[in-house]
Amino acid sequence: MRLDFARLHLGHRDIAMEVASADASFRSYWRVRDGGASWIVMDAPPPQEDVRPWLDIGARLRAAGLHAPEVFAADPERGFVLMEDLGVRTYLPELNDASADALYGDALAALMRMQAGIQASDLPHFDASRTIPEMELMPQWFLQQHLACALDCGEWDILENAFRLLAACIDEQPRRFMHRDYHSRNLLIAGSNNPAVIDFQGAMLGPIAYDLASLLRDCYIAWPIERVDAWVERYRGCLADAGLVKVDGTHFRRWFDLSGLQRHIKVLGLFCRLWYRDGKAAYLADLPLVLDYVLSVAQLYPELVDFSQLLQRKIAGHDITRQRVAVAS
Repeated sequence: MRLDFARLHLGHRDIAMEVASADASFRSYWRVRDGGASWIVMDAPPPQEDVRPWLDIGARLRAAGLHAPEVFAADPERGFVLMEDLGVRTYLPELNDASADALYGDALAALMRMQAGIQASDLPHFDASRTIPEMELMPQWFLQQHLACALDCGEWDILENAFRLLAACIDEQPRRFMHRDYHSRNLLIAGSNNPAVIDFQGAMLGPIAYDLASLLRDCYIAWPIERVDAWVERYRGCLADAGLVKVDGTHFRRWFDLSGLQRHIKVLGLFCRLWYRDGKAAYLADLPLVLDYVLSVAQLYPELVDFSQLLQRKIAGHDITRQRVAVAS
């Protein structure tokens, strides 16, 4: 059906189709070639996915001058979109010590255009009604399912107190357009107007530091703290100049740290769920970096020490890329 859709909108050309990529959802992407030209077909099965939010957010991004893929045809009822082929040069393999400042400079400039220029008040709100359920993925899928850990009432209290603290930090921040998954695998080098931005369908009205933390504390690549500090402070200065924040560096850094911590707690659970529920094992290899972010940030804040110590007790030196088998008592 996807090939028929492409042929219909490309004039029934003699085209070939090959897998371009899959993502962590039910969507898949297919590259259509005709001689030297190419396009991408997104296949988003309607029972599981709705392409209309993707189409809406993509239009908002393009209207604000961002490089989101141009759409040539869409069939929301069947879940098909024919779009610009942005190529395969994601940020992740292109990032190194020499390229990072320039690539992140482009990404931060694009983020500023999103936060300053995209109207988002009508988007779903990223508040405690969403942040706390997201974090609850961690005890369910990471601690209980993956590490075979039991939790007593006192330990649940520690988790719930930490989750409420992080939710409150997120709720106190100024709210702007939030991509929600702004990182090196969703940014591409694609000719002019870099970066090209993808996987934006989950955009919300959310805390101003969230996308910054997603970018600079990327689940797939880490940077020395000195470089992260410099990028964060430089971006805070840009936000202040634009009138979007009015807090000092210490306060903004707390927003950045704890927004990122909320994200990474969620990701510990999400990456495990992708394996146990959806059969996608590759994300287990990324758990150690995510856990390192969680522990290193939590240890900076006295009110999160109990939370950090709880996680360390439960892990107890286990290789978290592998499932721990429960021992029968």
